[in-house]
Amino acid sequence: MKQFINLALATALSATLAVPASSEELPGSGVTVSPIKGSPANAWFQHMVLQLGLEALGYEVEETLEADFPALHLAVASGDADYTFNHWKPLHNDFFDKLGGESVMTRVNAAIKGAGQGYYIDKKTAEANGITHIGQLTDPALAAIFDSDGDGRANLSGCNPGWGCELAIEDHLDAYGLRDTIQHDQGSYFAIMADTITRYNEGGAILYYTWTPNWISDVLVPGTDVVQIGVPSEGDFDAGFPVNDVYIVANNDFLDDNPAAAKLFELVDIPIGAVNAAQVKLRDGENTLDDFRRHASDWVAANQDVFDGWIAEAKQAN
Repeated sequence: MKQFINLALATALSATLAVPASSEELPGSGVTVSPIKGSPANAWFQHMVLQLGLEALGYEVEETLEADFPALHLAVASGDADYTFNHWKPLHNDFFDKLGGESVMTRVNAAIKGAGQGYYIDKKTAEANGITHIGQLTDPALAAIFDSDGDGRANLSGCNPGWGCELAIEDHLDAYGLRDTIQHDQGSYFAIMADTITRYNEGGAILYYTWTPNWISDVLVPGTDVVQIGVPSEGDFDAGFPVNDVYIVANNDFLDDNPAAAKLFELVDIPIGAVNAAQVKLRDGENTLDDFRRHASDWVAANQDVFDGWIAEAKQAN
């Protein structure tokens, strides 16, 4: 009897103490999200920061798809992917507009601001020949300085087919009559740039396109190794490349169905300096998915209050 009473008391006490802890119902619970990014590896950092935010809201984030930029925008427009953090405005305007624009997808937020782009040449050649803009390379003698394959034309290390910058470069070659004096070298951008860096280190003249955030400018340092050359005003073209902002673009149906994710997309703000810092790590060989997630996690930890504020506000969205 005594054993029975003790067992009954223990059971009652256990039931009293085992009050279920209140569990917060996360807004993304049970929802699977599909992101997509461009093929360059240097967009992983911002996608991983955004993924950490979605996971904190309870969403299950699928493996990130990768595609060139026309296909990337098509995937978001059609709903084959839910969002990308890889839309450059104005560089990717044509992709956005021609694939349905605001009727099917939304530029939710310019979450990285002040991304630059343009043409660069080695500083020694620029100073020795007074080269300040790409239009000067209509002069065959100047263009030949950058000839690396023996055809007499300058070799411009340029952009992959299907990238927004490819379209800009091709337009410039036509607008300024540069077809006869410049060869636009295309293929795998970072492989071409590895050859360009080698050529510079061996004392050769170089002409290339690049953008920020990107690790290229940590190796070929503007003002020290290279200088940016302008694009002259001509017809519909303004001098130089416009500064871009990098947007989170999402499918409209996804945004309507997921107000917490939509609010998170509105709130995310990543300084371009943080993205540049991640590019240096990428350049130094930290280039696996685990590395990219760690880079994002380290940044979140260093900015925990800001990140937590995003999550708290997103949870209140309805």
